[in-house]
Parts: sequence; C-alpha cells; structure tokens
Amino acid sequence: MADSIPLNPVRSNSKRITYYNSARRSRYSVEDEPSNLDEMPLMMSEEGFENDESDYQTLPRARVHQRQRGFGWFLLGGWKVLCGSCCDCLAHVFWRRKELKARTVWLGCPEKSEEKYPRNGIKNQKYNVFTFVPGVLYQQFKFFLNLYFLVVACSQFVPSLKIGYLYTYWAPLAFVLAVTMMREAVDEMRRYRRDKEMNSQLYSKLTVRGKIQVKSSDIQVGDLIIVEKNQRIPADMIFLRTSEKNGSCFIRTDQLDGETDWKLKVAVGCTQRLPAVGDLFSISAYVYAQRPQLDIHSFEGNFTREDADPQIQESLSIENTLWASTVVASGTVIGVVIYTGKETRSVLNTSYAKNKVGLLDLELNRLTKALFLAQVVLAVVMIALQGFVGPWFRNLFRFIVLFSYIIPISLRVNLDMGKSAYGWMIMKDENIPGTVVRTSTIPEELGRLVYLLTDKTGTLTQNEMIFKRLHLGTVSYGTDTMDEIQSHIIQSYAQVTAQPSSSSTGAATPSRKTQASAPKVRKSVSSRIHEAVKAIALCHNVTPVYESHVSVNGETDTAEADQDFSDDNRTYQASSPDEVALVHWTESVGLTLVNRDLTSLQLKTPSGQILSFYILQIFPFTSESKRMGIIVREESTGDITFYMKGADVAMASIVQYNDWLEEECGNMAREGLRTLVVAKKSLSEEQYQDFENRYNQAKLSIHDRTLKVAAVVESLEREMELLCLTGVEDQLQADVRPTLELLRNAGIKIWMLTGDKLETATCIAKSSHLVSRSQDIHVFRPVSNRGEAHLELNAFRRKHDCALVISGDSLEVCLRYYEHEFVELACQCPAVVCCRCSPTQKAQIVCLLQQHTDNRTCAIGDGGNDVSMIQAAHCGIGIEGKEGKQASLAADFSITQFKHIGRLLVVHGRNSYKRSAALGQFVMHRGMIISAMQAVFSSVFFFASVPLYQGFLMVGYATIYTMFPVFSLVLDQDVKPDMALLYPELYKDLTKGRSLSFKTFLIWVLISIYQGGILMYGALLLFESEFVHVVAISFTALVLTELLMVALTIRTWHWLMVVAEFLSLGFYLASLAFLNEYFGIGRVSFGAFLDLSFITTWPFLWKVSAITLVSCLPLYIIKYLKRKFSPPSYSKLSS
Repeated sequence: MADSIPLNPVRSNSKRITYYNSARRSRYSVEDEPSNLDEMPLMMSEEGFENDESDYQTLPRARVHQRQRGFGWFLLGGWKVLCGSCCDCLAHVFWRRKELKARTVWLGCPEKSEEKYPRNGIKNQKYNVFTFVPGVLYQQFKFFLNLYFLVVACSQFVPSLKIGYLYTYWAPLAFVLAVTMMREAVDEMRRYRRDKEMNSQLYSKLTVRGKIQVKSSDIQVGDLIIVEKNQRIPADMIFLRTSEKNGSCFIRTDQLDGETDWKLKVAVGCTQRLPAVGDLFSISAYVYAQRPQLDIHSFEGNFTREDADPQIQESLSIENTLWASTVVASGTVIGVVIYTGKETRSVLNTSYAKNKVGLLDLELNRLTKALFLAQVVLAVVMIALQGFVGPWFRNLFRFIVLFSYIIPISLRVNLDMGKSAYGWMIMKDENIPGTVVRTSTIPEELGRLVYLLTDKTGTLTQNEMIFKRLHLGTVSYGTDTMDEIQSHIIQSYAQVTAQPSSSSTGAATPSRKTQASAPKVRKSVSSRIHEAVKAIALCHNVTPVYESHVSVNGETDTAEADQDFSDDNRTYQASSPDEVALVHWTESVGLTLVNRDLTSLQLKTPSGQILSFYILQIFPFTSESKRMGIIVREESTGDITFYMKGADVAMASIVQYNDWLEEECGNMAREGLRTLVVAKKSLSEEQYQDFENRYNQAKLSIHDRTLKVAAVVESLEREMELLCLTGVEDQLQADVRPTLELLRNAGIKIWMLTGDKLETATCIAKSSHLVSRSQDIHVFRPVSNRGEAHLELNAFRRKHDCALVISGDSLEVCLRYYEHEFVELACQCPAVVCCRCSPTQKAQIVCLLQQHTDNRTCAIGDGGNDVSMIQAAHCGIGIEGKEGKQASLAADFSITQFKHIGRLLVVHGRNSYKRSAALGQFVMHRGMIISAMQAVFSSVFFFASVPLYQGFLMVGYATIYTMFPVFSLVLDQDVKPDMALLYPELYKDLTKGRSLSFKTFLIWVLISIYQGGILMYGALLLFESEFVHVVAISFTALVLTELLMVALTIRTWHWLMVVAEFLSLGFYLASLAFLNEYFGIGRVSFGAFLDLSFITTWPFLWKVSAITLVSCLPLYIIKYLKRKFSPPSYSKLSS
C-alpha cells in the first residue's frame, strides 16, 4: 500500500469506538497481558520480527494518554460531559430498570404469578399529553438557529430594546414552530392510532367458564389465548394445542426476523394429546421459562404436569414457541402467555433509530454561528463609531436586534420545504419505480457519499438459488448432465420394483443380485448417485404445502387429507432458499417430496410408488454448528439412518478421510457456487436407543442445556460416510455490473460485507466486477494473535492497488491491536470484501469508517441482518427483497432493485446537494444584503439604532416578494440526468464539499456588502431632493435586485421559475398601492406617505433602474468572464 503511512501499534490521539473496544477488551485481556508486542513498531520486516526481539523490549510502552481536565476543558465542552453524566446518574436512580428473571407460569392461572409483569400494550409514541409541547420545543430550540430567534423575539418585550412591531419577529417564529408542531402532532396521532388499533385487537381467551373476548393490551402472563389463522400473535407464548391433526403449524416471521419463509412450530405433546380443549383446565401443569432475552432463535424451558403419576416432564425449545408479532399461517393455535409487553422478543429486539442529521445542516449551522459573530462585531463597530456615549450597552443590544436579519429565519423553512420537494421528485421518478423516501431530512447526503457498504445475498445477488453441480468424488455432474442422474434414479427404482421379492416392501435400495449383473463401475456410480439423491431428498427442513380447496358446503378440504399430491398444486416452504433449491432438484431427477409432518415424510419414486420414512430426530441448522442433521427409519425395511449436511468447514472433521473434498469445495467456490457436504451413518437399534436416552436427558437439564445437547449429538457425528458435494448458484441481480462500474467511476469506494464464506464472497466480487479483472486480490490470511496480525499487515502494506478480502475473525484481531493502521490501509483499497460478518460486526465496520475518515457512508441491504448496519450509516438504503421488508422499513430510502442506486445517487443525490447549497446561500444573501443596507443607513443617520424598513415590509420581503423565485432554485439543474449518468465523474467533485464552503460563503458575503452599499448609497445620492422617498426607492431597487440575482444564479430555466419571477414582481407592484404608510422613515413617518404620482414619473423609474443595474451588472460580467476562462466541469459537458 502507500509507503508513506507510518504504522504504530497504538496512537495516543486515535479516536476509539468505545462500545466496540470495551466489548473486546474484557474478552481478550487475559491473552494480552504477557504480550510484549505493545512496544513493537509496525514497520518491521518478517526477519526483524523473528530476530530482533531484544530491540523492541527497550522502547517505551505506548499508552493512551488521558486529556488534562482543566478550566479550558470545562469551557470547551467539558460542561456538556459533566451535565450528561449527572443526568445519567439521576436517571439511574429514578428509573432503575427491573431485573429480568426466569419464571414459572401456571396454565390458565394469571393470579398465581409470583410478581407483576409489564402490561401487554404496544407503545410507539414519543410523547404523551404532558410532554408533547416541552418535547417538541426542546427538539427545536436545541439548534442554535431557532434558539437565536427565540432570544431576539423575547427581547422585543423590553420597551427600551423594542424595534418595530412585535409581529415582525414573532410571526415568522410562530409560523415555523406551528408547522413543526403540526407535523409532529400528525405523526404522533398516526402512531397513537396505529398503537390503539394493535392494542384493541380482540382475541379469544380460554377460561373455566368458556371462551371470552379480550383486548390485546389486557392479556396477562398465564392466560390461555386462541389465535386463528392469519391472526397476529399478541404476546410471546408456548404452543400447547393446534387444530391440525399432526400437532404442528406454520407461522410467518417476516415482521420479526425479516425472513419470508414459513417456520414450522410444534405443540407440546402432553397438551396436544388431551381429548378436548376444556381438559386444559382439568390438569395441573406449569411452564418453567428462562428469563426474557434478545435471541429470537433460542429458548430453554420445561413443561411439567404435576397431577400425573408419574409426573410428566417435557423439554421446551424454540420450536415450541410462538413469538409476538408473528402470524399464524395454518390452523388454529392455543398457547399459554409467558412474556408480555416490554419483555417480548420483538420489543427487546427493537432498536430505536437515531435521528440522522445531514452534513449540509451541520455546515449551515456552523455558518449561522459565523454570521452571529459577524453581527455582534458589526454592532460593536457601530457603538465604537458612536463613541460609547449614553446607555451604549442598551444600544448595542438594539443594534444586534436591528442586524438580526443577517441570520434569516426563513432558512430553516426553505431548506425543509426543499427537502420535501426532493423526496417527492425521487418518488415520482419513473426510471426508479417503487422508490420510497422514509427519512425526508437527508436527501442531500445521497450526493456526498464516499463509502458504500453493501450486503451480498439478496442485494448484489437475487437470493434465487439454482442447483448447478453434484460431485461424488470420482465423477461430477453439471446442468448439462442432469439427465444422466435422472436415468440412474429411474433405473435403480425400476430394478427394485421389477423384483417380486422387493415389490411388496418397496425397498429403497437396488438389490445385490441386480447390481451383480451390471458392470462394476456402473454399479458403484449408480448406487452412489441413488444414495446421494435420497440423502438430499430426506435431509432438510422443507415442507410441501398444498392449496386448500373450498367445498360446496363452505368447509375447507385440505389437499393432504385427500392425498392429492399433484405437482401443480404443491409449493415448498423452508427456512432457507438453498433448501428449497435442493428439494426442487431431487424432484426434477425423479425423487419427489410429497408429504411431511412432525413424525414422518413421504417420497414419490419416478414410477409413482410412495416411500415412507419416520422422522426420529431432527437437528436444525444454526450459525454456530453450520450443519443440520436428521435421523429417519425407513418404514419398509426398518433401517435407521443418520443423514447430515453442512458447510465444508464444519463437515471436514466429521466425514471419513478423503482426498478430494477440500479441493472440490475450493473449485466450486471459485465458480461462485454455495457448497454443502452431504454425509450419512447407518445406526443399529441399540445404538439409536442409547443415543435417544442420553439426548432426552440432556434436553431436560436446566443449566448449560445447549452445551449438553450439542455434546450428545457430537457423539454421533464421527466417521460419517461422505456421499456427495452439492453446488447451488445464487444469480446476480439485474445490471449489477454496470451499476458498480458507474459507482466506482463516481469515486465511491464499495465494501462488501457478507456472512457468506470467503471463497463464495471472492467469487461474487469478481463476477459482479466489484473487483475489476486487472486488479489483484489480497486475501488476508487467518490471524489469531498480535504477531500474526503484524506480519500480515506488513505483507498487505507492500501491495499496491489491490482489493482486500478478509474474514470477520481476522478483522476482529486486527482491530483489537492495530485499529487505526488497518482502517487507514483498507481505506486506500479500491474495494474491500469482509466475509463471515455478523450483523453487529457490519454495524461496527460502518462506525469505524465514520470515526477514522470524515467521509459520508451509505449502507445497503435487504434482510433483517442488515438493519443494524443501515441504521448506523449516515444514509441507509433498503431493498425490498426475498428476505422480507424489514431492511426497507428501517432504511432512510427504500428501492426495489440494486440498479436503481446509480440514478438515486448520481442524479437525485447530486441535484439535491447542489440545489440545497445554492438555496441555503441565497437565503443567507437575502438576509445579509438588507443588514448591509441597515448598516449604511444607520451610519448616515449618526449611528442611530432606527430600523430602515417597517413592519410588513420586512415580513413581505422574506415571503411574498422574494420567496417564490428563491425557492424555485430547487428546480435548477446544471446538467441533464442522462448527462450525469453518462459522466459519473461529475459526482466526485461533490465529495469535496465545494458547493457550500467558507470560500463560497465569503464570496456571497462580499456580494451582499457590495450590493447593500450600492443600493443604499445610490438611493441617498440620486434622491437628495426627494429624501423622504428614500425607503420606497431603496426597497423597490432591493426587490428588483433579488429577482435579478435569482435569474443570475439559475443554470437551467424551468417554466415555473419564470412564473415565480413575474408573480413576485406583480405582488410587489400591487402592494405599493396598499402599503403606502409603511414607506416612511423610522418609527414616525415624518408625514411622508407613498405618493403614487411620484413613483410613476420617469426620474423615479430611470433612477431605480440605474441603481439596480449598478448592483447587478458587474456580477453578470464577472460570472461571464469566469465561465469563459475557467469553466466548471459541468459547463464543458453541456456546451
């Protein structure tokens, strides 16, 4: 990488992410203590690292120095820290959180609860009746701009400081606050109605006296609740009974985990076997549930029936739970409530998104502070020139109020209205249909992005899996040779059926006699294919679902009841699209999954014969184990087989020794295929009984249940027979390659963060052209300690212009020891791929980039696992994908396809930023020019603190006279959208923030001073004899100048801009007839009312025109010359 970067282990002033480091420090402190590597500079070679151990022992140990906390620290923001910590202490004392505990819940007896549990109400409101007004006011006045106006407006109640009419200060402020409050009130009302609707939903509750209807918010822990099909589950429950014969049901969890696949849930066996629903009250039973926690994918508990002899105990796991906010997809269920309200999994997992503030807003806030400083300096200069005579302090404050128009209150209003307009334009763009703007406050952020962090599955790829490859070790089958597999399957089952001895049993394996007659190699391959396909058809969590047919009498006949296994009526449901792809493939080669319930599954052979298998145990897939297993007993033969499939890293140590698995996994991953290793093990009846006893014992234990269960299962996972390796392809989204190319040319660095394995991630990075063909890829070797990280970083340092691929574990180690150095090196890469990333790690990478680079970040994803990353980024974009809507609902912007991001950023983002920058500076110019005129006027009148323009003129100037033309700048564009997409390099300029900087701001300040001086001095010089009319003259020239300045700033005219210009001019001319009393000088008008006969004379018209011309013409000339000799990049293209 860049040789200029000094690499040091820890920098004393490096910014650290507190929560990221504190979490890691506790985990690794034991290992870090003996390490001498703290003293080591990160510039050593490998040789130096090995030989020169004595040299770095003598170096001073690097420490992170604490900043000295003195009076200076207190003034420069220390007071905020102290106030914050005091508030935290008070909050901790008064709102101490209740400790969450495990509980025993008696069926149908809420009154037996040991303690008080939270109410089951949903509350998404920010405020209540009492906190609404104070809360909204605090949110408004915490910004410097609004607080400033409040102070100025309040000062007008002091008689000695009063300047002009009260409404000139209070009316604009009241208008801004009223608009904000109305908007907040509408949002709050919507939240209240949504909450009320959810809390008022009626559910059937079982009692001793029968069913009664209760509101969702009145449900308590211990209640027995009936939930119908397609009804939302109101609280976290244990699944006791269902109307389905097989004792299971499906639920939809897309609102909880973002996954669109249905999940299979199982009722507690003891309660499902009871003859009638009412018997739930005749038994004495309770559920022991662990304390409420965040993890939605795990649960530990026990069900105990006391009145049975002996006492019945059943272990409860995640498959017996019904979490709140999920929806019942089949049958009617009855459950006992174990967690309510704030303790439900869905509420515990709700992360409240931070309020995002755009960089442009922060820059404008800084500029308003600079303007305030200038205002105070100007007021002090006026008092100094006056000679500090009389009550100068009071006069100073009067001058500050007089010049308060330097900071215009309309700035906030114009920008907010502008943002709403950009949002409307984005949603109305026909080229990116379905785009939704959910956060209307940050459209300008889209125009300043430097880092784009993207998910892989479902974002760059379609999350649509297609089976591509089957490898048996000696032979490999691709899409073009699948017909061979089909013929092998047909042949093997035909042989079985043809034999009279096997026809009655329907055996699943070809007999030895038949195989003996075939050639030896053929026999081997055929039986191995048969075993592999059978294993794939059995080892999964897929359930075939058949559409229900409604009969004449209105009752529903399920297809399964009639054994209607027609192919066109069947759809598959599973927790992963990979699983469905595998089952679809086995169907295509002749072995079809036709039915499945909790205890059995049926396969249909090519000849139409049904093979039945009993499911004895199932071990679901988890992110820790990276594998899933199933134990089945074949009905016809009674053979017990343990099938398992999983990731190659997990399975390599489980299967018998082989010399091809690792190599073939690598080959498939290079083709961009997702690989699964399939294995089996035959079990005797004794082996299985022994396993079952140990397994059931482990499942009932309260402490370390997960570890004990895993240990028992692992005892089976030894020396398994390797059957095959499968490869499934995840297809790329439409136009991913040109979109990534466009973004790269726009100067945006793309980081891909995925939970997938390294090889697949690397392959997708290449196939999507995230990494261009000419670029090298540096794969960061796995590192586990500081020494390895140091060597690997040095090796990486020497590479130039290469993409980086790193795994989550190695990244964790690098960030623990060399955070600053690693980020600095990674930021110089054209592309970075982080694989095996957890959702929290994705968010931490976003925060790292924000901390170490001052650039804007954007995160884009499509699943529930991307939400934390989307919320952490400056700008979050969600794609409505196959994994559900969770990401798109949590994002600031929601799109339907990845390719839309190009137009969203390069066209809309660019326009929003440039327009807002122009609008903000123009509104400031509008305020500064009138303040410059006030300064000239006061200095001519012996530094008197008398206002130049009265009451309505000041309000009218900021509203009806100039508002429409100035606001029409939101329609301005420097280049056409097609041109912006053709030359994405134009986007690069924006990241430097040159459209709104102190330099451009100073230019506008100089323009304002020049124009204000010309307008005022021009009016005084040309109208000495008619001095009483100076207000009418200067104000008319001012309005004309503003209209001409808007015309000067516009780059592409729109018909609405022309309408706005003439409309404003018409308003002004019409108001001259009605507002004549406002055109006098000072508080008292000196009897000088506006004389209509005077303003229609030629001298008035030519003199006003002359003043306006002198104030604007030089600026036109300068602009023309600048464009001629130093044209901006966009003008070169448009010409």
